[in-house]
Amino acid sequence: MQIRIKKIFLIFFLFITLAVVICGGIAYKKLYSPAFKQTSVGYLYIDERKDFQDLMSQLKSNNIKDAHFFEQLASAMKYKKHLKSGRYKINPKIGYLELVRMLRSGKQIPVNLTFNNIRVKEDFAERISSQLMFDSDDLLERLNDSVTANSYGFTVENFLAMFIPNTYQIYWNISIDNFLRKMKKEYDTFWTEKRMEKANDINLSPVEISILASIVEEETVRKDEYPVVAGLYLNRLKKGMLLQADPTVKFAVGDFSLKRILNIHLSVDSPYNTYKNKGLPPGIIRLPSIPAIESVLNFQEHNYLYMCAKEDFSGSHNFAVTLSEHSRNARRYQEALNRGHIW
Repeated sequence: MQIRIKKIFLIFFLFITLAVVICGGIAYKKLYSPAFKQTSVGYLYIDERKDFQDLMSQLKSNNIKDAHFFEQLASAMKYKKHLKSGRYKINPKIGYLELVRMLRSGKQIPVNLTFNNIRVKEDFAERISSQLMFDSDDLLERLNDSVTANSYGFTVENFLAMFIPNTYQIYWNISIDNFLRKMKKEYDTFWTEKRMEKANDINLSPVEISILASIVEEETVRKDEYPVVAGLYLNRLKKGMLLQADPTVKFAVGDFSLKRILNIHLSVDSPYNTYKNKGLPPGIIRLPSIPAIESVLNFQEHNYLYMCAKEDFSGSHNFAVTLSEHSRNARRYQEALNRGHIW
C-alpha cells in the first residue's frame, strides 16, 4: 500500500513538475516573442499628459499582438503608475518583457532636430515644437521675453540669431530651458576662435555677422554670389551708406512675396527698413545658414556698391560700382518685369 502511495505521489509530482515546465516554457516564449505584428520600426510618444490608457491606445494603433498580456506584465512589473515621458523606438522584433523594461527605464531615442529656411519667430516655434514635446506658444513666449533673451546675451530682437541651422540630436521630452541651454552651447561651439577673429577683422559682432548673413541669403538664391553680396554690403557699411536692402523692406512690411518694391513699401516706418535707417537692422530677417554666415566671414573684396536682379530672371544679379551703371541695370530689369506683367 505504501509503495502504491509513493508511486501515486511520484506520478503526481512528475505531473506537476511537467506542468510547471510546460507553463514556464509557454510564459518564457510569450515574454520574449515579438510583441507587434508590424515589420517596420515604429515610435511611441509619451508626454506628461498621457496616462497608461493613452499608452495602451498607442500600442493598439501600433498593432500590438496581445494588449491584455502587456497590461498584466506592466502591472506585475509596477510600470502602470510610473510612466516616463519620451520618444521610444519600437523595433519590430521587440518582446513584451524588453518593451516594458525599456519603457520603465525611460530608455528613449533622441530626435534628429533640424530647422532651416525660417524667417520669423512664430515659424521657428512651430518648427521646433513639431519635433519636440513642448508647446510652440510656450517657446514663443520665452523667445519674446527680454529677461530670458538677456540671460543668454541677446535682446528680444536678435535672440533668434542664437539658433544656428543644423541637425542636432536632442531628446524629444527636453524642457524649454534645457533646449535653450543646449542651443546656446551649440552657438558658442560654432563661434570658434578662428571665426571670432574674422568677425573682429570685419569689425562686426557674431550677432551682426548673422544679421548681415540673413540679408545676403534673402538677396540671392545663388550660393556662389553670397561672398559677392556680402562684400557689397560691407562696402556700403564702411562708407556710411544706407544698405537699401530690399529683403529688409519685405520683412518690415511682412510680405516676402513682393516682386517689386514700391514707394509705399519704402516709406514704411520700421527699424528693419534699411532705406530709412542707417546700419544693420536690429535682428535677423531669417535664420541664416552656415554657408551664408561663412560668406560674410569670408567675403569677396571688390568695389561694388549696387546690385540688381538680372533681366533674364535666372536668379543671378548684375553688380555695379557706380549709380549710373546700376540705374541702367535696374531699368533693364524693370522693363523685363513690365513685359512679363509681373507686379
